Amino acid sequence: MSNSIWRKKPLAAYEADVKNNQLKRVLGRWALTSLGIGAVIGGGIFTLTGIAAHDWAGPALALAFVMAGVACTFAALCYAEFASILPVEGSAYAYSYGTVGEFFAWFIGWNLILEYMMGATTVAVAWSGYFEKLLKLFGLHLPIYLANDPVTAAEKAAKMREAGEIVPDFAFAVNLPAFLIVWCVTYVLIKGIKEAASTNNIIVIMKVAAVLFVIIVGSFYVDTANWTPFIPEAVIDETGQQHFGFSGIVTAASIIFFAYIGFDAVSTQAGEAINPTKDIPFAIIASLLICTVLYILVSLVLTGMVKFDTLDLKAPVASAFEGAGLPIAMYIVTIAAVAGLTSVMLVMMLSQTRIFLGMAKDGLMPPFFKAIHPTFRTPWKSTILVGGIVSVVAALTPIDKISEMCSSGTLLAFAMICGAVWLLRVREPQLDRPFKAPFLPVVATCGILCNLYLMWSLRTDTKIAFLVWGSIGILVYFVYSRHHSNLNKNS
Repeated sequence: MSNSIWRKKPLAAYEADVKNNQLKRVLGRWALTSLGIGAVIGGGIFTLTGIAAHDWAGPALALAFVMAGVACTFAALCYAEFASILPVEGSAYAYSYGTVGEFFAWFIGWNLILEYMMGATTVAVAWSGYFEKLLKLFGLHLPIYLANDPVTAAEKAAKMREAGEIVPDFAFAVNLPAFLIVWCVTYVLIKGIKEAASTNNIIVIMKVAAVLFVIIVGSFYVDTANWTPFIPEAVIDETGQQHFGFSGIVTAASIIFFAYIGFDAVSTQAGEAINPTKDIPFAIIASLLICTVLYILVSLVLTGMVKFDTLDLKAPVASAFEGAGLPIAMYIVTIAAVAGLTSVMLVMMLSQTRIFLGMAKDGLMPPFFKAIHPTFRTPWKSTILVGGIVSVVAALTPIDKISEMCSSGTLLAFAMICGAVWLLRVREPQLDRPFKAPFLPVVATCGILCNLYLMWSLRTDTKIAFLVWGSIGILVYFVYSRHHSNLNKNS
């Protein structure tokens, strides 16, 4: 089996990784929970609610959040058990390497790259939308060609010209705010995990307060007529895709699923956790439960304040308060969204570099990705690379295309980890499990089926793009990773 693609990393090797950990262990239980909330609250509430409600679910967006939350709960319980057994950076990738085998682990790791990179990129574009709205509140306006990707800029210019506005011609467009904020976050991440966690804690307090503000204040402006019909009648577009109805709710759930990956990000911080075997399972479950409740309440308030088809796609929360005639609330929401989305980017890019670090330690990625800065004790080279890729893609790509690609990678990774934890329970029943997922056969089966079903419900072009990404990953594994794997060298 030493040369097999299903060879497994020995558990003794994980113990050695924990002992030889070069990262600073500074994160406690609530700091980890804060990181999870920091990753979850942002993309879903402040951005994807607009796309999911406007195009797919209508007021039934709340049901889509319930559906996605249930699928996430099954995966979260499995993640928590794995995290208590193997407290190392690498998340689902590391867990799979010691249980199912190298190729399976590589494919999960490859999908996690898609998950976090595209997640950070989506949030960067959303951040730009809210930042542009914030500038407008103070009477400042960015040119279309400096605040949008080429596709979105052309669409906006065409609509403005149709409305009789004069729009100057432009040969090229770039989302400059998105590009710049990514590099600001990259700088913070290079400086160190303690600084990043402290920054995140401050922002999380701000945006949780803002979310509670949205729920409490917005509830006084809910018009129940906007919830009728709660599930709009199904509509078939020219491509044969069904919007609204039950199918539309499922598609909305698959799109907003990306907004739940904060608990997954918690598991990537095991190398920096003070007591990872106990604190990471707690933080995973706590962050998911807190955020799911907030998501459902916010979606009900938003679709109750204004008609779902009038929500803005890039800044839906701010547009709902604008439509309700609450200018002061608009300032609060917009400022909180700008700050909140910054912390989401921070956690996602932080998680991405830790995935790279885990894979590079195992030899599946080039040594470049495990270079630790001598002063800051952070993987600085991979952080700069991630910042470069995310900034360029965010500057040039529409938000809806990026978010769906992120969801596809997340859904498959969650389904695979549900199967892997069940397999480990059967193969290694004697392992010490500080946390055990209850009713595992039921939980794992439901997790696999729910996540694969939501993945199948994505748009056809998204599934095709995901197949291309997966094919590239398989090629990279057989050309480079299989031969450079530490297990291959040891054999």
